[in-house]
Amino acid sequence: MIRAVVFDVGECLVNETTEYGTWADWLGVPRHTFSAMFGAVIASGLDYRETFQMFAPGFDLTEERQKRADAGKPETFGEADLYLDVRPSLAKLRDDGLWVGIAGNQTVRAGGILRSLDLPSDMIATSDDWGVSKPDTGFFQCVVDAAPCEANEILYVGDRLDNDVRPAVEVGLLTALIRRGPWGIIQQDDPEADSVPTMRIDSLAELPGRIAEFNAATS
Repeated sequence: MIRAVVFDVGECLVNETTEYGTWADWLGVPRHTFSAMFGAVIASGLDYRETFQMFAPGFDLTEERQKRADAGKPETFGEADLYLDVRPSLAKLRDDGLWVGIAGNQTVRAGGILRSLDLPSDMIATSDDWGVSKPDTGFFQCVVDAAPCEANEILYVGDRLDNDVRPAVEVGLLTALIRRGPWGIIQQDDPEADSVPTMRIDSLAELPGRIAEFNAATS
């Protein structure tokens, strides 16, 4: 049975349009140009950080984050950047008795912002907190260690086959692949998008019903 649900952050809970738009501004690049290159990079199977290299060879993301902060323009997001299905879906899952966690590749700063939003959750953790990032399976072992149940009772929800679903499955977690965000759309026709995840969804609002069906079938 599914007893815990853990969510990725970017493009699962948070719409990253604002974040990447501000990076385009920082680089002095038109936002639509940056977005087009971003899509081309990830469609080629490259790390999204290669996008920055296209416009600024030698770009160091960690260093530039600090420069932005020093300039009073830190990366940020807020309530308006949450997808509309986030709060009601997380609240319904908790009402249904499930343990709800949030864990993604995020900075300490992003973790602080997430906690300030007071989302309906039992845990919020970031890769910076744990010192290990997806797709390293060590990240998902941290998820297992944090949850109050076994690996095969945890459903990890993410938008990426490469960063979320495949490594989570390696550790024994159940998975839900959501079709949204650039990776979710670009990877949606990959044969593994149907065969590897436990379930595919278009909205977080589907989860309470899908989980209830899954649990009923396994009881």
